[in-house]
Amino acid sequence: MSERSVHDPSVHNHSVRDPSVHHRGVVITGMGLVTPVGESADAIMAAMCEGRSGLSRPPQEHPLAECLEVAGFAPPIDPTSVLPPPETRVVDRYVVMALKAAADALADAGLVVGRDADPLRTAVIVSGTGGLATLEDQVITRTQRGRLGVSPYLLPGMLPNMGAARIAIKYGIRGYSSSIGTACAAGAQSIGEATRLLRAGEADVVVCGCSEAPLFPTLADTFSNARALARGWAHDPAAASRPFDRRRAGLVLGEGAGIFVLERAEHADARGAAAYADLVGWGATNDAHHPTMPDPEGAGAAECIRRALADARIAPGDVGYLNAHGTSTKLGDVAEARAIRAAFGAHLPPVSSTKAVTGHMLGASGVAEAAVTVLALRRGQLPPTQNLDDPDPDCDLDHIRKAPRQARIGYALSNSFGFGGHNISLVFGPPSTRLARAV
Repeated sequence: MSERSVHDPSVHNHSVRDPSVHHRGVVITGMGLVTPVGESADAIMAAMCEGRSGLSRPPQEHPLAECLEVAGFAPPIDPTSVLPPPETRVVDRYVVMALKAAADALADAGLVVGRDADPLRTAVIVSGTGGLATLEDQVITRTQRGRLGVSPYLLPGMLPNMGAARIAIKYGIRGYSSSIGTACAAGAQSIGEATRLLRAGEADVVVCGCSEAPLFPTLADTFSNARALARGWAHDPAAASRPFDRRRAGLVLGEGAGIFVLERAEHADARGAAAYADLVGWGATNDAHHPTMPDPEGAGAAECIRRALADARIAPGDVGYLNAHGTSTKLGDVAEARAIRAAFGAHLPPVSSTKAVTGHMLGASGVAEAAVTVLALRRGQLPPTQNLDDPDPDCDLDHIRKAPRQARIGYALSNSFGFGGHNISLVFGPPSTRLARAV
């Protein structure tokens, strides 16, 4: 991608922050994605704006054919493209997707650890539920073949920290390393915690994000038996995920991965790197309400948004776009709408949800949606929520519907919420590096 000065008027406008009164700049220099609608933020934006869905019926021969009516399948990835063949034994798909997204993000950033960044000053925070499909497969194998049939590679294949560990091993990242287990908020929280490290001066670069591979029978069955999945859309899979719509009937499971490269602005400038945006603020709270259901009034989520705005040192009216968690569930969408109204008051920003075209990729959704939020900020093109034909009056917001909305904005916010009441909000602003990515 080409570069241009951040003094380009398409980058700045009246509400751009004064860097002297904000935190040290934390910038996004690379993004890598694996999603049901493609492997880039451009692809997701195009799908949202053009109404192109990544949702489909499982193929008849697929193990999920009897479990799910609709799902979001990411493209297949050859494990040997990211790992040496001997190491691909019993490596879960979530690890493979994490490695693919990390490779793309580092290439996008033009960063080689050891050449452009000190390995000890480079960190990795990559989260996910882990390789539950691999665990299930090995349980079946043990039942059929006895204890000697269990693979000795089970743990390095399925532990939830192995996305982070494999990335660290492959790229020689020797600094802080972690994996976060906050369910569907994990990807966004990984970005937030990376920001904390960079602000504290404990790292120069952080590879962060999430990978999720939930499309296997047992997990599909538990969501189905909990009546959390959209039903009745097998005839029209593209219409199954309907955030904030009166006809929404539940979420659609998807798989995918998203990795960001975050850097201190000074570090990016020193190596001549261009940035997409600054992560200017983030917030985290817990509903303390229920293991799976959100606080119906959205109080915890509203406080999370307020904290993110306070951390960014901006007012509600400065936010020009909000990418909602928007899962297409009856309770969740109403709770989020109430939270947004409570946090923004009379200054409601335009809102849309990416999950209408990708489905719910669990923790990885937060990274993909953050990428969409960044492009919306930089392009001044706000993507619509597809399938929002008849907005639920209980979800009364400034919805972007049918077509993109053009608007020059200074800041944008992305929400992610997870089982257990975990809430994360991320606020993005213009890049504080000398060079900005052309998007």
